[in-house]
Amino acid sequence: MTSMKLSLVIPAHNEQENIGPCLTELTRVLGTEHGIPHEIIVVDDNSSDRTADVVREFQATFPQIRLVRRQPPGGFGRAIRSGLSAVQGDVVVIYMADLSDDPQDVVMYYRKIMDGYDCVYGSRFIRGSHVEQYPKVKLIVNRLVNTAIRWLFWTKFNDLTNAFKAYRTEVIRACGPFTACHFNITLEMSLGALNRDYRIVQVPISWYGRKWGASKLRLKEMGRRYLATLLMTYGQRLLIRDDLVAEQHGSRELSYEPPLELVTSPVERSDSEQAV
Repeated sequence: MTSMKLSLVIPAHNEQENIGPCLTELTRVLGTEHGIPHEIIVVDDNSSDRTADVVREFQATFPQIRLVRRQPPGGFGRAIRSGLSAVQGDVVVIYMADLSDDPQDVVMYYRKIMDGYDCVYGSRFIRGSHVEQYPKVKLIVNRLVNTAIRWLFWTKFNDLTNAFKAYRTEVIRACGPFTACHFNITLEMSLGALNRDYRIVQVPISWYGRKWGASKLRLKEMGRRYLATLLMTYGQRLLIRDDLVAEQHGSRELSYEPPLELVTSPVERSDSEQAV
C-alpha cells in the first residue's frame, strides 16, 4: 500500500518553552524512527512571546515544518481551522503543543488509518491508557460531560472532548466547514464524523500534564460553547442524520471521469472571458 502523507496541526499560543521540545520529539519519532512522510503545521495563535521565532529556527533544519500566523481574534478553534485549511496531507492529527500528547501515539493513529479506518479516537480512560497529573476538578467535569455525551449519542467512545484524534483529510473536508472558535471544536469535529457513520476506532493513549505554562482551557467560559456545539450536533443526529450518512456513502461511490475538452469559439465567449 502506498504511504499516506501525515499532517499534524499544532495550535500554539505562548508556547515558547514547549514548542521546541515538542517539535524535536515529533521529527525524531516520525522521521528518524519510523520514516513516515509528514508535515507539521504550527499555528501561532497571536502569541506575545517567541513561539514563532522558535518554529522558524526549526524550519531551517526541517523543511516539513510550516508556520501559520494568525491575527486577532484568537481562539483554539480558530487556530485549528486555520491549520486545517493549510493541510496538504492525507491524514490529519490534531496535536497539542504543551507536551501532553505522546508522539508514539501519533504513529499508532497513522497505522490505524493505514489499516482502513477513517478516524482514530484516542481515549485516556480505557484499559491500556496512561494518564499523569490530570487536574482533579477537570477530571470530574470531563467524566461527567463525556458520560452525558455517550448517553445522548449512544456511542462507546468515552473521550470525545479530547482534541488529540486522527482523521482522513477527506473526512475533515466532508464534515466542515467548522464554525467553533474555541475548545468546543473538539466536539464539533468528533461528533460530526460520528454522525456520518465513518469507520472509527477507539484506542488507549498516554497523556501527561503540561510541562511549562498554564492551560488555556477555562471551564466556566467554555460551558456555554460546549453546550451550543452539543445541541447543534445532537439536532443533526435527530433530524438529518440520514442525509449526512447518505452523502458520506455517496461520496465513496463517486467515480471520476475526466470531462471532454470543450472548445469555445471566440464568438461564444462571454465578455468576462475575453477580458482575461
